[in-house]
Amino acid sequence: MNDRLVASAAAPSAPISVDSKARKALWGAAIGYAMDGFDLLILGFMLRAISADLQLSQAQAASLVTATLIGAVLGGIGFGMLSDRIGRVRVLTWTIVLFAVFTGMCALAQGYWDLLVYRTIAGLGLGGEFGIGMALVAEAWPASKRARASSYVGLGWQVGVLAAAIATPILLPTIGWRGMFAIGILPAVAAYFIRHSLHEPEVFVARSKDRPKESALRLLVKDWETTKLSLGMVVLCSVQNFGYYGVMIWLPNYLATRFGFALTQSAVWTAVTIAGMALGIFAFGHIADRIGRRPAFFGYMLGAAVMVVVYSRLTDPMQLLVAGAVMGFFVNGMLGGYGALISELFPTSARATAQNVLFNIGRGVGGFGPVVVGAIAAAYGFQTAIALLATLYLLDIVAMWFLIPERRGEELQ
Repeated sequence: MNDRLVASAAAPSAPISVDSKARKALWGAAIGYAMDGFDLLILGFMLRAISADLQLSQAQAASLVTATLIGAVLGGIGFGMLSDRIGRVRVLTWTIVLFAVFTGMCALAQGYWDLLVYRTIAGLGLGGEFGIGMALVAEAWPASKRARASSYVGLGWQVGVLAAAIATPILLPTIGWRGMFAIGILPAVAAYFIRHSLHEPEVFVARSKDRPKESALRLLVKDWETTKLSLGMVVLCSVQNFGYYGVMIWLPNYLATRFGFALTQSAVWTAVTIAGMALGIFAFGHIADRIGRRPAFFGYMLGAAVMVVVYSRLTDPMQLLVAGAVMGFFVNGMLGGYGALISELFPTSARATAQNVLFNIGRGVGGFGPVVVGAIAAAYGFQTAIALLATLYLLDIVAMWFLIPERRGEELQ
């Protein structure tokens, strides 16, 4: 602890107020994360049209999503390490440009294999944005408002998803899937302005002068105490993504099969759940800044465990509408806290790497959520499958209790 206090005293202090640099960092990171959500959702909307035009099999179409996610994991690791080595702003710009250019290249695809390559490379850029943006914001904002800043970045995903849900039904019939991909080149323009308006945080500049010899990836497991932090965050991020994808992928199908909802009705109920998620993300940051990270996470985890059980037992459509918003509030609201939590647990020399690697491992595990929920639902019913998610949040609580310390208000190392 004394070493930590000495290091804090020697390092440049974090900003004491939210200045223009902090706001620009927030906008740059949030825009990058919004593009992530927008891209993944429009790809799902367009798979049928792409398959028909390029004569893809169902397995080939699904592999386009898988390739994007694999690219995201690899990009998250590589660009996270690069960002910790040479700078946040420069590498964030590279990830946005890479993502934008190869998303635009998808519009020129003539068949399965070149489209698969474009999607994989676009995924590299997509995977790098989240962690770099979160690290940049955490280092640029005051310690007293660090959690709410990371929650605002998390809201970028919800904005991107909402924009895709609104824009795709309107534009896809008019400009086709190639036109939708062509729109993806626009973020490259945004990257130009982001690069010229953002500045490296003082904490990063100061720490880069005394950078450890070990790779950033090695620093995540440099000793037992650090390894416990990494393990704890892998559990938290895995449960977060597993619960999110497990619920959201199957929710429309559940409403349609159990209650006979038409597509438009299911869309309304799902939209209300997403609105609850956005409110939960926004609230989490303010709560965590006020009472601490651990109490906020414990409250949300317990709320998620209770609400998935409650939701699975409801039979009245209006009750489902309200309960869906409350369930979304807790299930995805925790997304608002990971940026601040990981930033406070790991040093500047490995911060972006930790953000990208640990969260993307969780994203990879969470990718099995729809498969597991679907398998359990087929054997025992969707109600049972959703209710069993409650056990995962209890695992979350145990991991948080034993592996993750409270570091609210501490200066970044």
